[in-house]
Amino acid sequence: MAIKIPKSRPEKRVRRHLRVRHKVKGTAERPRLVVFRSLKHITAQLVDDVAAHTLATVTSTKVGEGKKSDKSLEVGKQIAAVAKEKGIVKVVFDRGGYQYHGRVKAVADGAREGGLEF
Repeated sequence: MAIKIPKSRPEKRVRRHLRVRHKVKGTAERPRLVVFRSLKHITAQLVDDVAAHTLATVTSTKVGEGKKSDKSLEVGKQIAAVAKEKGIVKVVFDRGGYQYHGRVKAVADGAREGGLEF
């Protein structure tokens, strides 16, 4: 049985994400901080994989004007604030198959500034 080799960019990202997901698991005490990046916006979610439940979501559509990297930093700060309200301090960062660079790194930096540990 031959394995289909991914050819498009989204297919390659999904393969990378699945490879990372074998190692990264979120729990109720230490949820997974997932980043999704589209061309215009960025979304961060806190996910409990044991219960298969999304604890919180923040997206850049609700953030004000500015550059995309500035919005990403703000998304990170907001997801950290929501996590602190729920009593969450430690998370596991899931970059979603994207490079840890640019907007993805900005979300991580914003979350760390907001007080999350990972």
